[in-house]
Amino acid sequence: MIKELGAGFRLMLAFTVLTGLLYPGIITGVSQLVFPTRANGSLVTVNGKIVGSNLIGQNFSKPEYFHPRPSAAGNGYDATASGGTNLGPTSAKLIRGTTQIDDKKKESVAFDGISVRIVHYCLENDIPYESSMPLDQFKNAQGDLDDVKLIKAFNDDKQPLLFTAKASIPADAVTASASGLDPHISPANAEAQAARVASVRKVGVDEVRQLITGSTEPADLGFLGEPRVNVLKLNIAIDQRFPISK
Repeated sequence: MIKELGAGFRLMLAFTVLTGLLYPGIITGVSQLVFPTRANGSLVTVNGKIVGSNLIGQNFSKPEYFHPRPSAAGNGYDATASGGTNLGPTSAKLIRGTTQIDDKKKESVAFDGISVRIVHYCLENDIPYESSMPLDQFKNAQGDLDDVKLIKAFNDDKQPLLFTAKASIPADAVTASASGLDPHISPANAEAQAARVASVRKVGVDEVRQLITGSTEPADLGFLGEPRVNVLKLNIAIDQRFPISK
């Protein structure tokens, strides 16, 4: 019995060293030699400072930047909580959004919903629209749209708010990816935002479009996936080419 336990312990120790130490060490060493940037998380640096990763999206909300697609990962682009909404295309929550009330009886947004995202996307990018009600009535005291009011209006059973964009809106502009970490947007999404970025930076929209074209990545191997634009790379290029005076 003791002899068999000893043999088993030696075998476990050998495999622990082999698979737990030697194999990971060799793979890590090879990765660092062959493709060190990818092995270290594809980190992006500007002037010696890490500003993000090519693999993980981040929230750009200022008007002078291109905005990413929405994220359902944690509070947004959280690599420790990667995932989508798991809501189907007929889900009322996905389409119209929901609100919640905290312990202090304050109502806030629980899920913004595609309808609210379309409203903001149209207003941010000067896309024409039709609305069954004036949007001014959904603004707060500061003059900003109140998403809680919008969500309640979209969910009104008697007289719901009807809002329709009069131009095509790319799906990735108002829907999250399955991972919630997608660092890319479609070229169409970037194109729809070009005029806004150009206006804030006081440059020609054609110049901004040239940067979009230069930042567009083709489908992998020419046929896997779709052409895409890395938002972080594009915003870095915008800052370098058309910096905003402070």
